[in-house]
Parts: sequence; structure tokens; C-alpha cells
Amino acid sequence: MTKPTGLGIWCSTNVLKGEELADLAQAVEKRGYATLWYPESLSYESFAMGGFLLSHTNTLQVASGIANIYARDPLTSAQGYDSLNAMYNNRFVLGLGVSHIPLVEKARGHIYSNKPATTMRAYLKAMAEAIIDPTIKREDRDIVLAALGPNMLKLSATDSKGSHPYCVTPEHTAEARDIMGPDAWLCVEQKICLSSDKVAARSVARKHMRRYMVLPNYRNNWLRLGFTENDFDGEGSDRFQDAMVVSGPEQEIRNCIEAHQRAGADQVIVQAFPPDGSNGTDVRALDAFAPA
Repeated sequence: MTKPTGLGIWCSTNVLKGEELADLAQAVEKRGYATLWYPESLSYESFAMGGFLLSHTNTLQVASGIANIYARDPLTSAQGYDSLNAMYNNRFVLGLGVSHIPLVEKARGHIYSNKPATTMRAYLKAMAEAIIDPTIKREDRDIVLAALGPNMLKLSATDSKGSHPYCVTPEHTAEARDIMGPDAWLCVEQKICLSSDKVAARSVARKHMRRYMVLPNYRNNWLRLGFTENDFDGEGSDRFQDAMVVSGPEQEIRNCIEAHQRAGADQVIVQAFPPDGSNGTDVRALDAFAPA
């Protein structure tokens, strides 16, 4: 598989039904986006979602962003990756992550490791050593890691193809590229709201950022980027929300996308929120930034 480049689309697929998911995947493919990325939380299972999206497209790359390593053992992840790529012409990229304490301990009943990079290294090693039927086994797997801090970014460059940072800024992209070196894949998610109404856009931003602001993994990374605890008071400062969900006319958003690209991103993955606060992907934004 080739490195994900250009523009991708990230969508919270857990809010969509089957027909809506199929329509989304086909709309993304038709408009020429390179990759469609989707999450795993407590809704659709990650590999099942990947198979569904792949089955409704012909050339589109589909990527998990991310699959939780506590949700399945390394052998199962290896089987899932190899199966999807055997069935769908090597179009699946596996994004893996250590997730967050509430989703690991409260929801799944596991013990969250206090050494996430060590845990991920062992998981990747076990995947590489998994005994898979030779009729489907892939010798070279396209795996990227949900990486924010220096340790996981380093690991993503040495033990996988690269990283998929989420809820970050172009400044983080530059730091990630510096840590990872020139060759590792760097696929960066950027939230946007195509609206010049800053009040409405910030309302959308606060709606979507609320779930992330309580998670230590993200907060620690934002502090490293120069935000302060005051930026997280209440529903978050305007400065913080404007950085997380870039809004404005088309050119203002393009400027942010290009800033990520100049900083070293191989692919910028746009998560386009509708300005009216509804769920799903903003079709106007899909059209505005379409590569085709």
C-alpha cells in the first residue's frame, strides 16, 4: 500500500446508520479524497466498520483511527488486518491506540497500563509474531499509532509505519515530524467548521471538544503545546476552541491545512462539522476542499 497523502476525511461514524455510512464512504471516494478514517469507542466494532466501508467503495483507502488495543488481542488484530486486506485489495490501514482509562477500565474491565509505550511495543511485537494462515497473511502491515507525546511518536517511527495524531495543531505536527524523522508516515487530524460566524462555530467546537477535554492524554499534550489549565476552565477558552476547531471562510481553513503540510504532515485528515451543530460530515465542506 502507498503512504496516505493529500487530504483524508475523518468522521464520527458512530452517529450514523448503515445507509448513511455507505453514502458517506461513496461521497468521500467520489470527491477524490484519499482516505476515510473512523473511530472506535463503544459503538460499531472497528474491523466490522472497516469491512463495511470497504465493501461500499472501490478504490478508497479506509483507516481505523483508532482501534483500541485493549478491545482485542494481538492475534485477532493481525487476523483482522490480514483478512480485510486480502478481501479488499490492500486498501485498509490499521490505526492502533492505547485509548483512555475510562474506555479501558470502566467500559472493558481491563487494567490500564501506566507504561503505554511499553504496552504498545509488546502488542506490536506479538502482532508481528502471530501465526496466521499463509493464505491471507500479510508480511508487511500498514499500521500507524495514535501518538501525541514524544515516547509514542518515537515508537510509531521505529515499530510501525508512523502516527495518527488527533486533536492537535500545526505546531504539534512540526514537533512530531522532528521526533519521527523524515520517512515515517504522519497522518494528522484537523477539525474544521466552514462558517464565518465565530459564535456559532465556537458553539459547535465546544459541543465536540467536551468529550476530549476530560481525558488526561489530551490535556497533557495541550499543556505541552503551550495551553494552560485556564484554557480548560468551563467549556474552554476561545483561544483553545479556535485552535482545535478551525473555522472561517474556505481560505482561512485552507491556511491551516497548508500549515500542517508545511510542518511535515503527509496527510491532513479533515473532520468537518456542520455549522448548525448537527451530526455527521458537512457536505458543503466536502465539496469545498474536494481534491477531485
